[in-house]
Amino acid sequence: MTLFQAPILTDQAEHPAQQFRMLVRDLARGAEGITEGDDLKVTQLDTPGGGVQISDGSGIVTGRANAFQGSYAVANVGAATVDVAANGGGATRYDMVILRVEDPEYEGTLDPTPTGDLINYFTVIPNVGSTATTIPGGLTGIPLARIAIPAATSVITDAMITDLRKVANPRREHRKYVQTPTGGSTAISGTSGTPMNFSTAAGWNIDIPEWATQAIIGISIGGLRLSVGDFYGNISATLDALIIEPVIVDDNGGSAVRRTTHIMGDTLTIPSLYRGTTRLLRARGLAAPGNAGSMQVDASSTLIADVEFVEAPR
Repeated sequence: MTLFQAPILTDQAEHPAQQFRMLVRDLARGAEGITEGDDLKVTQLDTPGGGVQISDGSGIVTGRANAFQGSYAVANVGAATVDVAANGGGATRYDMVILRVEDPEYEGTLDPTPTGDLINYFTVIPNVGSTATTIPGGLTGIPLARIAIPAATSVITDAMITDLRKVANPRREHRKYVQTPTGGSTAISGTSGTPMNFSTAAGWNIDIPEWATQAIIGISIGGLRLSVGDFYGNISATLDALIIEPVIVDDNGGSAVRRTTHIMGDTLTIPSLYRGTTRLLRARGLAAPGNAGSMQVDASSTLIADVEFVEAPR
């Protein structure tokens, strides 16, 4: 047989489990991993001990025993705990926590009936490489974490856990903002001492998605006005209390008025308290102490912010 007997949801037709797994694979666009950034996270027990706990959540697992096995939709409702063996050896041991799917249609002898076995389960693979990120042996499953267990250690803490999760289909949202000041901003010069916002560039109120883990931000300032004397300093920006990496402004143009274009950018980790809120993104500048020149934006300047929010494990 090449084609399945009938497309899924054809009235009165029968559909094998494999056909539904192929549908899951197609809907996931062939990807696997967790569904959302906080799904299936591995952490220490509430009271650290000889195991870990795994948060609730769901994911997609690609079958590896057969080329046309399809993908499995898996879910954990409530926290699960998994034992981790003590390390009685003389060197650090690395174990991997995984979510394993063992479908007896393709491998093993588990009983998937309602009163039978769990064919998807959490387990620990001991003695993996210190940098391992994939499951050894090509098993059907997804890696969740790698644990570095020091010699003579039986208590697992968060400091030992390296997150290996990947979001199967991470959400992304791209936005662009433009602003032209209505007049000249207060001059930023060597007497300022600390970074100053460009007073006539009010910035942008940014709505942060509830799922966002990172913000990739690029800001361009066209027509940045330098005057009075040679200028040395930097430009940067803030998203509320988060700071975009400063970029040097180094100009030996003397006292003449001149215009330059400068670009800055950074990848910011979004704190949990920022998600689902509105935060101000605003450019600013700093002049080196004793700097003779001044820097400002005015009605001939344009500021452009390019913002992309990305979902990643958190």
